Amino acid sequence: MQHLERSNPHPGDSERPTRLGNLTLELNTFVGRTAELAMLTDALEADRLVTVTGAGGVGKSRLAVRVATTAEMRDGVWLVELASLRKADLVEHVVAKALGLTDCTSRPPRQVLFDYLAERQLLLVLDGFEHLVDASGSLVRDLLGRASGLRVLAVGRRPLGVEGERLFPLCPMQEAEAAELFADRAATVLPGFALDEGNLPGVLEVCRRLDGIPLAVELAAGRLRSLSPAQLLSRLDDRFGLLTGGGRDALPRHQTLRTTIGWSHELCTPDERLLWARLSVFSGHFDLEAAEYVCGGRGLPEDAVLDLLGELLAQSVVGREETPAGVRYRMLDTVRAYGAEWLGAMGDADRLLRRHRDWYLGLATLCELDWFSPRQQHAAARVEADLPNLRMALDHCLSQPGEAHLGQQLAGTLWFYWAGCGRLAEGRHWLERSLELGSDHGHEEPWLKALWVLGTVATLQADTVPARTALLQCRDEANRFGNELAATSATHCLGCLAMVTDDLPNAEQLLRAAVDRYHELGEFNSHVLMSQLELALTMAFQGDLPSAVMLCEDVYQVCEDHGEQWARAHAMNVLAYAAWVDGSLERARGLLKEALTIHHGFHDVIGTVIAIELLALVTAERNPAEAAVLQGAASRIWPSVGLPLYGSRHFNAPHHLCEKMARRALGDQQYREHLSAGARLDTDAAVARVMSRQRT
Repeated sequence: MQHLERSNPHPGDSERPTRLGNLTLELNTFVGRTAELAMLTDALEADRLVTVTGAGGVGKSRLAVRVATTAEMRDGVWLVELASLRKADLVEHVVAKALGLTDCTSRPPRQVLFDYLAERQLLLVLDGFEHLVDASGSLVRDLLGRASGLRVLAVGRRPLGVEGERLFPLCPMQEAEAAELFADRAATVLPGFALDEGNLPGVLEVCRRLDGIPLAVELAAGRLRSLSPAQLLSRLDDRFGLLTGGGRDALPRHQTLRTTIGWSHELCTPDERLLWARLSVFSGHFDLEAAEYVCGGRGLPEDAVLDLLGELLAQSVVGREETPAGVRYRMLDTVRAYGAEWLGAMGDADRLLRRHRDWYLGLATLCELDWFSPRQQHAAARVEADLPNLRMALDHCLSQPGEAHLGQQLAGTLWFYWAGCGRLAEGRHWLERSLELGSDHGHEEPWLKALWVLGTVATLQADTVPARTALLQCRDEANRFGNELAATSATHCLGCLAMVTDDLPNAEQLLRAAVDRYHELGEFNSHVLMSQLELALTMAFQGDLPSAVMLCEDVYQVCEDHGEQWARAHAMNVLAYAAWVDGSLERARGLLKEALTIHHGFHDVIGTVIAIELLALVTAERNPAEAAVLQGAASRIWPSVGLPLYGSRHFNAPHHLCEKMARRALGDQQYREHLSAGARLDTDAAVARVMSRQRT
């Protein structure tokens, strides 16, 4: 049974299983729904698949998450948000990401999920699947069939259509509960507001007119900054006939919700409405700079976007969130969809999508440059935060005639994220998809870059045949077109491939040629530094450790000078091995602990697991039991990368030596027991264990 890694669990919650997961704290009061809470809880206890259905804005997601927080599942409760996803073939990737899985192998993502969930007991909350119902239903059916400990709480506007599905239709709130919700939300914008004999009749009538739909009630309550309940009623009367949703055959509650959103839309100024419509092109979160570039111009000055965005925030059209990448904004999906309709009616959607594409192409390019700088961690966080928008831009490029080269450019530019932040599987998905479209005439450079990046990704997955095919094609075509940088990158990556397949003389020849040619071309970045580190490894494997140390010390110093952390951590792994050979155990351990902190911070699974393997070796002489535990922890991580230690005889040599030392000291039985204990540690727990031990 293969074990995958969950990159973001909560180590301190091991004795409180209901706390495991990714549910966030509620930011405002949960009001009412007492009967529905009890019934949904009972339904989820009785059936493995329960789907909460109902109109948009009726409160499905809030109710489901509230119930999920009380679920007692050994391996936690995990929320998967699909509303911002556009492509059905990425559903498995999004589920894996929500679970915190980092799998860099070439296995299909669905198989990755099968393997991970097979022996776990957890609740998966699948929210916003209705536009991806076929893909979501297929995945849920297969997961439930393979994982007996899995329960799924789905949330959408329609059933999944899976056998055994229990439907839980959610109706609007009763008037009294809706009034209570109105009062709670009104008090946040009008401090001191409370229901009394004077305003209660008007509030009840507002809630009745809005059919008790929570989103509509909350939007109405937000207007009490400037309107009384009586004025709300009069404006609703004025707008119902004008702002109905769809035709006469549309569901009444859909009409009511559309009326409410349309009414909020009408109360915005023309510029606010225009920004609302243009913001609808974003998927998930976005930041101010993106909004200014994408939405500014053609009747909306770029320098006016900030103030207009502030007004939309005040009216609860847009929400604000603090993230590791800074302040971000997000529209509710229903509100976004309303804006998208207006944008389509304006005939401006295609232009906005092109601006969106251009912004995220530029963002990826900037982050690639920042990757070789003190802003490296920020670049990683920025790409992570903008991944839904980057996916949208990739999909746009690859679905528009004549734009394949832009998709190849974007997929190739993100090499540092795919390789350095544990996203090999998704990176390979986009690279292969972009390359299937061939090379646009006159745009060979992006195609060549996508080829060598694909070769790199496949090499790191130990998938050698596709790697070699892509790299040889890149080198041959680059030579034909006279693209020396692409040819050098292909030579570099072929050298890395030769190294992990134990063809060391060829690896040394290729890597030396690449290092020299990079220098002649003036190319200088993290990828170039990795060619020098790979050459160092090749020298070490051939017994020339002093030369390897010189190469790594040079890389280490360059990284120090430029604030680069990722390649520096890989250099420290090699320097630590050299220190161990020299008998400097404390230096080796110090280097590896620092390297491990960096690798883990980037979610660099390969760097993390190699550091743990080397820590086991460094530990073996003084504490063979701990060495066996660390080897067990590494054994759990490797299947999420590919072949353990690439299947390479030379990469495996330190592992086998460590095992031999630990077995000799402990005996086979104790060694296996400690190894098994380590295999029960996830990555976060293994890293925390290393950091908590000053000396072993």
